Amino acid sequence: MRSEDLVKLCRAALTLVAAFTFFSHLADAQVISGTERRPMAVAVGSNVHCAGYVQTSPISTDNRLVGAVGEADQFVYSQSDFVWVNAGANKGVKAGDVWSVVRPKGQVRTKWTSKSHLGFYVEEVGTIEIVRVRGDVSAARVKMSCANFLLGDLIVPFQERTAPMFADRPALDIFAEPTGKAMGRLFMARDHQEMVTREQIVYIDLGAEDNVRVGDYLTVFRPLGKGNILMGPDERINARSYGYESLTYKGGRFSNQAARKTGGEARGRVTNQREAKSGRPELRKVVGEMVILNVKERTATALITRTAQEIHTGDWVEVQ
Repeated sequence: MRSEDLVKLCRAALTLVAAFTFFSHLADAQVISGTERRPMAVAVGSNVHCAGYVQTSPISTDNRLVGAVGEADQFVYSQSDFVWVNAGANKGVKAGDVWSVVRPKGQVRTKWTSKSHLGFYVEEVGTIEIVRVRGDVSAARVKMSCANFLLGDLIVPFQERTAPMFADRPALDIFAEPTGKAMGRLFMARDHQEMVTREQIVYIDLGAEDNVRVGDYLTVFRPLGKGNILMGPDERINARSYGYESLTYKGGRFSNQAARKTGGEARGRVTNQREAKSGRPELRKVVGEMVILNVKERTATALITRTAQEIHTGDWVEVQ
């Protein structure tokens, strides 16, 4: 064998070894990636335990925050502070018990629903853990705070919640047709927001009475019957006889923004947007998607999961 052929053979062998090593590492990486892929919840932290809710059933006002270790120096309390509650051994409280701290904010009144009464809004402030029990009071440590604690806030038994898991879902379809299932309105968002996007909490007027459940996905949409929900241009913006040419240097009647003339020979008046829309079937604009986290009697708390554009209070929702 000639030396040139031997060199070529060696180079080919080295190329094969390098390729084998590369693909071996690639295969290993794929295996590692597969083993590390774990199911993930759509919501975590404050979006689970501090999402808030709107309910109709009365809330117990028996147990509340009545004091704090640092009350001589502060008025608000947060994580790791120690507070006092008016529930002790006389109510079966034990060290290690966890309670939710809530703050009812008032009756919900909104024009974004056809239901006569939705209930009252309850803000979820955080959780406390009992550390010392006396006869009729207990000391507790603030375990988690999503907002400042105030004396007088109510405490209710803690309920563990689990958010729905991410599922393999098709891409958001902005042309999705109606499903014919339960349909309602987004009537409020957390933190008084009027425009929301992904990972934000909202409240809708569909609840247990409408047979919606935790984990249900809903399409968020806006009817196109009246155009944009914000104040837009005059409906007659297209109604100009001679387009937008200069008043002094008129270059012709046929501006590229001039409207269509009516009639088969374009001898009639100009048409306008309102006339152009007349007679068409109902159309809608899909603006996003949400998943339900918590269901009450007449309402539900939901998380925005995907958006096609900004979402407003007042937008419509439909169960997928």
